[in-house]
Amino acid sequence: MSRIVSISSLKGGVGKTSITLGLASAALHSGLSALVIDLDPHGDASTGLAVDESIPDVASLIASTNERAFADEAGESAWNRLVGKPTLLTNTPVDTGSVRVARGSARSTLVDRQEAAPFIRRFKRMVDAAAGAYDVILIDCPPFLGTLSSMGWAASQRILSVAEPSLFSVAGTERTLRAILRFQQESGTSIDGAGVVINKMRLNDSEHQYRRDEMRSLFGDLVAEPVLRESPVLQRAQGAAYPIHFWPDEESVEPAVDFTCWLGSWPTCRSSTGLKMRTLELRDASCSGSRWRYVLLRE
Repeated sequence: MSRIVSISSLKGGVGKTSITLGLASAALHSGLSALVIDLDPHGDASTGLAVDESIPDVASLIASTNERAFADEAGESAWNRLVGKPTLLTNTPVDTGSVRVARGSARSTLVDRQEAAPFIRRFKRMVDAAAGAYDVILIDCPPFLGTLSSMGWAASQRILSVAEPSLFSVAGTERTLRAILRFQQESGTSIDGAGVVINKMRLNDSEHQYRRDEMRSLFGDLVAEPVLRESPVLQRAQGAAYPIHFWPDEESVEPAVDFTCWLGSWPTCRSSTGLKMRTLELRDASCSGSRWRYVLLRE
């Protein structure tokens, strides 16, 4: 049965799609079959996966009469051509593995103009029907709250909220987690848990250090370790629509290891707490002198 994970943030620009692509790269490196469902109308994950624009977009697949469309009709990523070639981490060929894509497109915004409940139920049925065909299903959600995000959350076992170490992103993470909790309560959907991934960290930046520590204080062991450092090599690889695990530069080893660790070790990673998943519960907390409502994830 697939691991089904949504990657989400209600603040744009934090690297949500970069995390999706890094996890897809880790799946390919690990010899797993992965499906990436690109619900973000910008379609950046699809661009990063080098998919042909002739393959069906996600709006067409959702509208299909075939509820197994994600298993039967999702397109191939050009990354699959790298199967049989060595990765930088192991220097041994990857013999198995594949990445298929439900291509993102602006047409998916039409879904947000419709009544939400039927689309949420249908999308969940379609993802469940495809689960047996893949080891991992990654859902790249849009950076706004609406039917598309709700569809992704409802179909997922776990949700990763992506943040960067900045004041606005701390607030955005709180909003994302609170929205997940409200969605779970109002819809009756059961979500196994959630985690916070801190991205684009500059270790020598005092502001970044402060915001990282602030998120650890607010969200506890919900925050995943290791924190992903700001990485020019990751930007170069993804700018070339190339998986980080196959990028021929030694600087790619650290982010590649982090993504492999996150993918392969739910819930623990290295000596850290890893992507621990908790039940959602509201608590009060003080943040920089202000009162916050935040989501604490408990055992």
